[in-house]
Amino acid sequence: MKPRQPVIPTSNVADLLRSMSLTGFQGRRLGESVEVWSRMIRDPECTIFFGLSGAMIPAGMQACVTELIRHRYIDVIVSTGANVFHDLCEHLGIRHYLGYHHADDQVLFEQGIDRIYDVFAYEEEFRGVDQFIARFARDIAPYRGSSPDFVERLGRKIIAERPQGTSFVSEAVNHGVPIFVPALCDSSIGIGLVIARRQGVEVDVDQIADTDQITKLVENAKKTGVVYVGGGVPKNFIQQTQVIASIHNQQRRGHDYAIQYTTDAPHWGGLSGCTFEEAISWGKEAPEAPRVQCFCDATISLPLVTSALIARGEVRGNTTIINTAPPR
Repeated sequence: MKPRQPVIPTSNVADLLRSMSLTGFQGRRLGESVEVWSRMIRDPECTIFFGLSGAMIPAGMQACVTELIRHRYIDVIVSTGANVFHDLCEHLGIRHYLGYHHADDQVLFEQGIDRIYDVFAYEEEFRGVDQFIARFARDIAPYRGSSPDFVERLGRKIIAERPQGTSFVSEAVNHGVPIFVPALCDSSIGIGLVIARRQGVEVDVDQIADTDQITKLVENAKKTGVVYVGGGVPKNFIQQTQVIASIHNQQRRGHDYAIQYTTDAPHWGGLSGCTFEEAISWGKEAPEAPRVQCFCDATISLPLVTSALIARGEVRGNTTIINTAPPR
């Protein structure tokens, strides 16, 4: 056994989390997650899948995801449609504002203000982006393709529309990182596409193609690592690739590394709090995989861990993502 060490306060976030990894409770888990993520980055055979759920972009986590892409600390993103939508809004100059959670929501409704816990936004501005998406759908119609293809096209559109804008979607487009949105219709992007469909626009995002495409990425990878911010659909969509691969005799034994930051607890029985040990029973995680689950608000853990990885100077090995998308 290693002796437990006290946390050494320091201005260096990488040293701080390294110190925390030798303490206890969730602080230790947070520090250990940096160590596991660093192992993924240094492993040239590992493809890193990043699941993004929760209202992370409205909460201000956009630059963290952007830096993870820029430094090649993640290879594939699976996101909720909401995070992609709010990211597009920021790129187009539509902001989220500091609010407060004890507001009078009826008054906010009457003033056209949407509340995301303690973040405010203007409903009319969101509806303008819904219309932007509907117009984009008309431009590419008739269209049928996977969500990574659709999001890449949408990303190129916002880059052309506002070159000075910043977003994790545009960064992913520039770095060739696919973004899967397996529940695309459960978001304002889906709302925009419904607007287009009711106008007679032929547009169909093929979510079965999504499942096949991401599973092929897993099947073609020598090793896979997973990092989940929250849980929900992005987590299960990545987890189930191992099951699908095994059905098709690909001899997968589960993901080789695993990290999750969540505030959900296992005893409620939901997937967002489900332990990696439970996932082993499904063949979703390898029994010997280095794995860490940190039960912590992701708006705390993600900035600290991203900063620590950058401060450590982690440099990615020569990992190549195999494109399984059909030709355009």
